This record gives sequence, structure tokens and C-alpha cells, in this order.
Amino acid sequence: MPNHLVKETSPYLLQHADNPVDWYPWSEEAVQKAKTEDKPIFLSIGYSACHWCHVMARESFEDEEVAAVLNENFVSIKVDREERPDLDRIYMSAVQAMTGSGGWPMSVFLTPEGQPFYGGTYFPPKRRYGMPSFTDVLLAVADAWQNRRQELVEGGKRLVEAGERQSAVREDVKREDVKRETLESAFENLWQRFDRTHGGWGDAPKFPQPMALEFLLRYHHATGDPLALQMVTQTLEAMARGGMYDQLGGGFHRYSVDDHWLVPHFEKMLYDNAQLARVYLHAWQVTGEPFYRTIVEEILDYVVREMTDPEGGFYSTQDADSEGEEGKFFVWTPTEIRDLLGAEADAFMAECGVAERGNFEGKNILEFVGDLDQRPTLAEARRKLFTAREQRVHPGRDEKVLTSWNGLMLAAFAEAARVLNRADYQQVAERNADFLLSELRTPDGRLYHTWKAGVAKINGYLEDYAHFIVGLLELYQTTFDPRWYLAARELAEVMVEHFSAPDGGFFDTSDDHEALITRPRELQDNVVPSGNATAAFGLLRLAGLAIEPRYAELARRSLVQVQPLLAQYPLGFGQWLIALDYALSHPREIAIVGDPEAADTRALLDVCVTGYRPYQIVALGAPDPETSAVPLLRGRSQVEGRATAYVCVDFACRSPVTDPAALRALLE
Repeated sequence: MPNHLVKETSPYLLQHADNPVDWYPWSEEAVQKAKTEDKPIFLSIGYSACHWCHVMARESFEDEEVAAVLNENFVSIKVDREERPDLDRIYMSAVQAMTGSGGWPMSVFLTPEGQPFYGGTYFPPKRRYGMPSFTDVLLAVADAWQNRRQELVEGGKRLVEAGERQSAVREDVKREDVKRETLESAFENLWQRFDRTHGGWGDAPKFPQPMALEFLLRYHHATGDPLALQMVTQTLEAMARGGMYDQLGGGFHRYSVDDHWLVPHFEKMLYDNAQLARVYLHAWQVTGEPFYRTIVEEILDYVVREMTDPEGGFYSTQDADSEGEEGKFFVWTPTEIRDLLGAEADAFMAECGVAERGNFEGKNILEFVGDLDQRPTLAEARRKLFTAREQRVHPGRDEKVLTSWNGLMLAAFAEAARVLNRADYQQVAERNADFLLSELRTPDGRLYHTWKAGVAKINGYLEDYAHFIVGLLELYQTTFDPRWYLAARELAEVMVEHFSAPDGGFFDTSDDHEALITRPRELQDNVVPSGNATAAFGLLRLAGLAIEPRYAELARRSLVQVQPLLAQYPLGFGQWLIALDYALSHPREIAIVGDPEAADTRALLDVCVTGYRPYQIVALGAPDPETSAVPLLRGRSQVEGRATAYVCVDFACRSPVTDPAALRALLE
């Protein structure tokens, strides 16, 4: 018989609906059951593309004997971390405090009131690797609950208090106004820790760090420092050459298990590809290197082909596993390649690092080791292998649509459409924004967090508002349709009203969200930019279009609070560094008044979209814009009947210009 997960929409929860474990979703029903039966809660948090989540499910949650122990002694709750980032953050902090590390699957034991008192990640079915078996853990916790309960409860209270201190803005640090020295120190820190051999930062496992790369591109643009650009280009080329990049289908896998980008953890995440598409796009703008543009287009084409719902939303993840094996879908033997390519095979294998002995469990992960100029010559061979690969059993796909991650990908498609002059990408972006605003926004203008198969649910989190606002602002600058600006402005007002913290910045949950043991407030950037950092960046951008100093002040107040951490921990505060850099850049606010289809208007606009220009926001409207929906356009008139550009800096405007060269001079 299916358990209580059978009516859920999350693919991850539905994967466990037929377990013998009597799983509940996170709900008042489950909490009340724990209180009534005086049982502790076993909380298991994971996500559909998580390899070790699948392993623990096969080993333990599908086992009748383990299920019997769980069902007798605990109320078991299963949570999709992507659906409930609030619960994930609260209890991950507790697990990290208890064990010194964290990860998924996350296994946490709670009092019926929700206080954590013991936890870990993966537990094996039998004792091994110096780890107790999962059954041993369950029996020990059940015994402690019966015989040492007060000790557990007191420990749980201390864990909650520690988590609250960790998420609070530190009061013991010196507060200073935003300053450029912070950016310089962060750059020096990144250079000192940079892997000069393989690119990127750290040893195995190695993560792509798109926010740090984006910051370095901006730092190079502002200072001209060649080391900043060197770190970016070396890392981007190494990642796109390696097995972490899908050489046939496009798109990046989650991370590399080695230090040189060859062997990936094979799952693909929407948020990684959204952020990396923009970094490669900006690198192409800076360097003109065609390889970077190719990677952008391959990533976005992959998303259109494999990660887009017919309704217009973007799916969340693709699994690492297929047919029960990690990476099986992506790897090749030399024989398979020879059978498909014939005489072309030897050249292809030489360029793509294919060896008879293999480079991954006897098979080959494709990489690109040849000259970049030769990569286009392999297009037909790659197409043949891709077509053959399509006949294999595909990895599972999590088809829920998350507002926050969709906001990231919306920004990527909107900006790529503008920069690459790709009308098809613009259509994808507009369709996505329409979908989010119609399916994931409530009648009173609030957001839902998740949607699947026509069902939207869960109150939107700070990250949903922040990322969607940034995506809408990019789309406005591509289409100049004022409805995208108006939607961003409306969402910003909701965000400020319902998420603001009294000491500055924002909470992750709204003021009318479900009451939890603490109100989470994530300051540090993780694999996804934090809601707080993105909110600061989005408000700074919106302030220019809205002529609203209040937004800029809210952002600066947030930046002042976290600034002491940015130079010390740049890899953990990459989006904050981007926001700080923007705040210090004296961004150009550009209003162009003219017929959007006229040649003289397009000539002015071309100046704004040519090259890498990270420190500007652009509005465009037809003549007579006195009632324009975008305040930056209001009161602007044409000069001598010609398309006219107004450039404002720090809320003060320069004299209007009609000549593209004059506009270029103002922007330089």
C-alpha cells in the first residue's frame, strides 16, 4: 500500500510513495501524530537528482525490516529540499553544528515540537567505513528518547539557539560604509587560492563557482587587472573542455569529483546552467572568443530541448543515474564509437580523450583535448553520437518548476537574446515570464514557490522574489515592454513589505509564512545566490529605472552589514561581491526616447548592447513619454525630432545626446 506521500507533486517524494516506511510529507498531521503518540520525528531531506539519496532509499527505506523499526519508533517525514529550502536550511545548520559537515540525504531526529537533537547524512545498512548501521542509529535514538529524553531536549534547544546566532547579522563587527578596498581584498584572496594548474579553486571535489567568476569579470572591467581575466578564462576553458561539460548534448553537470574537471557528478541542475550560461556570455563579450559563445548557445539549446515544460516553465534537475548506474547514459567504449563513426572514429577519439582502457570505470567520459579551432570540425561526429545516445534510457528528470531557479534561467535567456540577437531565445524568455506570472503568482500579487502539472503551491520565499525580479529586469531591457518592469516593481514592493528584517536585509520567509522553530535568514551564497544578496543587487538595478533612492538605500544597508565577511570569504559571498561592485560603480541609467523600430533609435541602443557593460540599466520608450510606466523615461523629450539618449549617474543626468559616438563617450 502506498504511504502518505502518494498525493504529493514532488517527483522526489513520489519516488518514496511505495516504500514500506510510513512516510508523511511535512504537515500538521505528521507533527500532531508525533505529539499524540509521544514519538520523535525522523526527518529525511533530499532531492530527486541526489545519487546517495537513491542509494539510501534502495538500501534502507525499501527494506521491510528497517521500515518496521522506523514505523514502530518514529513518525517519518520526507522533504524535498528544493520544495522546502526553509526546512533544509534550518536543519542543515543543526546537522553541521552536530557533525561538522552536511549533505544529502540529510537524516535528522526531532522532538515532536521540531527541535533537532541528533543527525547526520547517509547511513549504510550495515556497519562499514567506521559508520554505524542505520538500524543501529535508529535503535540507539529510540532508546535515548525513552531513557535520556531531557538531555536530548536540552541539546536540541542549544542547537536552535546556535542556528539563530549563525543566521543573525553580527553585531560585533565594525560597520563601515561600502568601500572599494573590500573588492580589492576579495580579488587578492581569490588569486592566492586560485588553482594555477587546472583553474578554479580548491581540490577535489571541484565546483564551478560562477559567482566568483562573474565578480572577477566585473573586477577586470573596472580595473583592467589581467590576473582577474586570466582566472576567468583559464577556468572557463578548462571546465568546458572537461567531462563536467556534456560534450555531446551541452550543459554542465553538477561538479567534478577530481581537481581537473574530468569526472563529473553526473546530475544536471537548472541553476548551474543558468549561472554558467551568463558567465560564458559575458566572457565572450569581453574576449570575443567564439568558443565561449558556442558554449552559451549549447547550454541554452540543451535547456530548450530537455528542460522546458510545454507550458513554458523550466524543469529543475536531471538525475546522475540511469538504469541504476551513475553516468551510464553519458559514457562510451571505443567499440561503440568505432561502430558509429567508422573512419572518423580515430580522429574523434584523439580529440576527445578516448582511451582503450577508459577513464571512468572502464569506459570513457568524453572531454575535449584538441585545439579549440578544431572543435567545429567534429560537429558531424558529435551529432551522430548524440543521435545514438538519444536511443539510450535517459536519466530521470525532476519536472517541478521552481520560481527562484526559473528566475535565474529567465535572466540567462533574456540577456542572451539581447546580446546574441537571438529572437528564439527572446521567445523562450517571454513565454517563461508569462508562465511564471500567470501560474505562480496569486491574485493578490504574491508568489508561489513550486509548480508541477498544473498545481502551484508553497508560499514564495525571498529567493523566488529576488531571482524573478532580476530576470524580469533583464527581460525588460531586451523587449522594453513595460509590463516586465511593472511586474518587477510590484514584486519588489511585496518583498520589502513581507520579508524585511528590522535590522536591515531580509528573512528567507515572509511574515505570514508557516511558523517554524526559527525564521531562517540565509546570508551566505551557496550553489545558488542567496536571496539576500540577489535582493540587494536587484534593488540597486531597479532603483535606476524607478528613480527610487529607497531601493538603493535598502541595498546599501544590507551590504554594510555583511561587508566585513566578503573579503575574507569571497567564495561564500560571490553574489554579494557582485552587488557591492555594482553599488560602487556609479552605474549609468540610460533613457532612450524614440521609435523603437527607427534606425536612429536602434543605433543608440546598439551602443548600449555592444560589448561588456555591467554597470548600466537601460529604458527605451516612444516619443511623448510623459505618462510612461517607467519613471526613468518620464519627462524626456527628443532633441530636434531625433532619437535621444539621456545618461544619468547617481540620480543626476547629463545633457541629452543624439549621436551614437557621443553616447559611447558618456558610457565609457
